[in-house]
Formats: sequence, C-alpha cells, structure tokens
Amino acid sequence: MKQFGIITATASVLPEKIITNDDLSKVMDTSDEWISSRTGIRERRCVTVQETSDLCCLVAEKLIKKKNLRPNELDFIIVATMSPDFTTPSVAAQVQGKLGATKAIAFDISAACSGFVYALSLAEKMIRCSSKKGLVIGGETLSKMIDWSDRSTAVLFGDGAGGVLLEASIEQKLLAELLAADGTRSTSLTAGYFSNKSPVYLNVSEDSFYLKMNGRDIFDFAVRDVAKNIKEITQNVSVDYLLLHQANLRIIEKIARKVKIPQEKFLTNMEKYGNTSAASIPILLDEAVASGKITLGKKQKVVFTGYGGGLTWGSILMEL
Repeated sequence: MKQFGIITATASVLPEKIITNDDLSKVMDTSDEWISSRTGIRERRCVTVQETSDLCCLVAEKLIKKKNLRPNELDFIIVATMSPDFTTPSVAAQVQGKLGATKAIAFDISAACSGFVYALSLAEKMIRCSSKKGLVIGGETLSKMIDWSDRSTAVLFGDGAGGVLLEASIEQKLLAELLAADGTRSTSLTAGYFSNKSPVYLNVSEDSFYLKMNGRDIFDFAVRDVAKNIKEITQNVSVDYLLLHQANLRIIEKIARKVKIPQEKFLTNMEKYGNTSAASIPILLDEAVASGKITLGKKQKVVFTGYGGGLTWGSILMEL
C-alpha cells in the first residue's frame, strides 16, 4: 500500500531576549522608522546562552510530547540550518542524542532560507519509501553570524527554531512542489567562510565569517524568480494561505501584487522576529496553528515558500 507524509504536529521556540529597533538605534546609526518602513521588522529575538541545537532540541521535545510519542519511534530527524553549533556533528545528530531517539537517522540540510522547504520535500519522500515518523526542524542562531556594526545586515536577522512532525498516511497531502537553485548567483549572500591556514595552501584567503548580502540582488531575485515560482505552483488552485520566508514585508507585498493573490492570504510575523532564515516558515506555521487560522486535518491548502542563499528557492503546496 502506498503511503505519504502528512504534518501532524507543529512547534516553535523563541529566545527570551528581545532586541527592538530602538535598542539598535542606540548602538548604530539607525531608527525604528528607518528599519520598519523598509523591512516591516520592529524587533527580533536573540539567544543569550543557548545554541542552535538547544533551540532545536526544545522544538523536538514539544513535537513528540504533543503526539505522546517515544523518541525511539522516530525514523529520522532533519534539521535545516545555516548556523549550526559545529561543522560536525550535525545539529540533527545532537538533537537525536539529547532526545534518545536511538533508531532515527539524523542529518542537517544547508540551503539557507530555503532549508525548511528543501528538508520537508526530502522528508516526505523518505516516508513514501518506508519511514513512518520523523521530525523536520528549522533552527538558527544568526546573531552569532552578524557583524553588529553593519547596519545593512544587523537590523534584519533574529534567532529561533520551529518544526513539524511528519507521519505516514494513505492520504496524499503534498500536492505539488517546485524547487530550484542557481549557483551562478551564489555570491549574492554568503556567510561562515573559513580561510585555509594549511602550510601547503598557496593561495591567499582571509576569514569572512560574518553574513554578507547584496540587498538589491536578493530583493530583485525574490520579486522576480520567487514570484514566478509561486504563480506557477498556485495556477488553477484555490489557496487558503501562503507562508513565505519572512525576510522583508516589502518583498511579500510586492510578490502578492505580482501573483495577484490577496495580501491577507500571506501570513507574516517578521515584525516580531525578523529574518530567522530556515526557522521562519515553521515558526510562522506554528503560530498560525496556535491562533486557529490553520487547523491540521481541516484540509486547508497552504503554500510554503523559501528563498535565499545559494541562491535557492522553492514552494510546496500541501493540504493540511
């Protein structure tokens, strides 16, 4: 009998520390009006003692508790992140160890702000093959990758984690997907570069760990390529809600106009959390479920769209 992956639970975790635009205006040349008018962001959360794995583990614990599962019932744990604790071990492996999910395979996906959508696509295919239950988590501590003296990036990003429990079902809920990448534009957004210190390395390279972004390139990419992607996947479909990566309110407003879908169908929360990269879509989804806008099992049609470094982008149309 064929089986498919369906979302049966959502969860999210945000650090307690809130940094407002007014707080940033005290340490850099900016203001609440300057930031909010250009991005829609008014505040963001930042970790003080936690790592990415800590946030993701809390999300995982919430997810299995909601469905009263034992950790060893999980077949896989996938974490989407661009700000892991280490290059290795993966965040997913750390979560697996802390949970005691001894039967779960565990690995990370690095696709920046498209990470959750990429991971969800892969996880659903794993269930189509044979898996029964697994976690897909997006988690970031981008505050450690930001140059806090750089106004062009420091005002945009925040920390957090969110995720979903995916379980096997005879009902096909993933109705369509359209994922893409373009490495020829990879330098539009970079982060975490480590220079080669090997004594035999002949080239010259310098550390550039902090996140760097060509804002104009990313904006143009989003309103052109991402809008085209959404328009294609929603063609001839009545969609209830669209949950886009929460990068910039102005981008979402422009995309809504281009695809000719009412603005109220595009859910947003970047005003409270900023850009949390791979965590933004699952955090937004969990808030939508908690508020009652989305009810799992109600058969609402929802589009998840991620876009960011790589360049990567893509959409998934699911019935929740």
